[in-house]
Amino acid sequence: MLDNSSIDHHYFSNNRNKITSHIAIIGGGFTGLTAAYQLTLQGYRVTVLEKEKEVGGLAGSFEVNGEKIEKFYHHWFTNDKYLMELVKELNVEDQVTYRTTRTGIYYANNFFNLSSPLDLLTFKPLHLFNRIRLGFFILWVRRLKNWKKLESINAHKWLLKICGKQVYQIVWEPLLRGKFGMFAESISAVWFWNKVKLRGGSRNKDGGEMLAYYRGGFAALAERLETEISLNGGEIKTNITVQGLVVKSDYVVAIQTSQGLINVDAVIATPALPIIADLLAPHVSSEYVDRLRQVQYLANVCLVLELNRSLSKTYWLNVNDPNFPFVGVIEHTNLESQETYGGRHIIYLSKYLLETENLYNINDEEALNYSIPYLTKMFPEFSRDWIIDYHLWKARYSQPIVLNHYSQLIPEATTPLKNFYICTMSQIYPEDRGTNYAIREGRKIGDFVGKQIQSVKLNN
Repeated sequence: MLDNSSIDHHYFSNNRNKITSHIAIIGGGFTGLTAAYQLTLQGYRVTVLEKEKEVGGLAGSFEVNGEKIEKFYHHWFTNDKYLMELVKELNVEDQVTYRTTRTGIYYANNFFNLSSPLDLLTFKPLHLFNRIRLGFFILWVRRLKNWKKLESINAHKWLLKICGKQVYQIVWEPLLRGKFGMFAESISAVWFWNKVKLRGGSRNKDGGEMLAYYRGGFAALAERLETEISLNGGEIKTNITVQGLVVKSDYVVAIQTSQGLINVDAVIATPALPIIADLLAPHVSSEYVDRLRQVQYLANVCLVLELNRSLSKTYWLNVNDPNFPFVGVIEHTNLESQETYGGRHIIYLSKYLLETENLYNINDEEALNYSIPYLTKMFPEFSRDWIIDYHLWKARYSQPIVLNHYSQLIPEATTPLKNFYICTMSQIYPEDRGTNYAIREGRKIGDFVGKQIQSVKLNN
């Protein structure tokens, strides 16, 4: 993905001292923040440009009873190596809490716990043979290394072949359709392999799922990064919109923003590829722009409820009911104590969908009214008077649609503009998007751009 061949050494010939090189990073999510952090550690002058009022990207937050919490549910796994390394480097390991959580499935109007191997063996909707078959499949996937063999296989065909019809129809098909809708049968087996492998690897000694959370939420970790960037001489500008590029001879010399021009020596762009395509379109070939647009995305809506009591003891409830509009019910306060939020129980109702669908375009109250009958059906004791407050959050570019041979769709980090680089969640592969990999890719692009500038300095 990273290629030195497009770097024109002449451009940097005047940058004798690397500190004089100014690098702008578009986007203040964890990819952009980590890239900025990595570059400031090397002594570069960096400015992060974030359109929202605070950094964090899809891990952005809001307040519940004075405490920040993510707009879209977040946790991390115990095997999230890059996140753990960063936390250790920032000397904030004491801010990470660990908890064994419960995972379940809502199927045929019943709740089933699927947190441990024993739960799987007692999962009555499957015949005993198929329960064992499913268990062996999960173990096998965790040990499967050569994912490239899966690139030409659709997940649904792969799962049908290995797990059989009953396991597929009861366990996997509802999740695929709930996540990807009309694209469900086109999703690559690589995407599914990674999801099962990652979640299956975050276990305690008894086989139960163990998850981690950061005190103060991911916003607190983003703020910690922001502080380090500032201490290292970097600058973060929020509430600023990137409106265009000033390009001369295939080099970006300035960024046009809502706060005026910003002169640059290099640019790293971290938003979704369609946004980057719009930005580059006046300056590069239409063929290149079309290539950036080949990756498609699903949007997400997340209705967050603040309740005066708990819905259940399950943290992550997969909804395997095609009539229910949300793919998951995530009770955050079964991961982080409700005492953190003044005794309020936090529920996320998540739905991936096309941005043209009605649910994506309705307002907060309409979304709540739409959801309550489904919640009441699932939890008959639920009452509207349980709701203290509610919030609706939307993300247009939430989930890249990972098709067969997706690796061939991923653009390189380098672009036709010789000092403009891209590093986005759509380039995380074979893994799927996530804070852990955003940090990995942010470090990687930061090191790459820094080394290119430094190598030019040494050659001139």
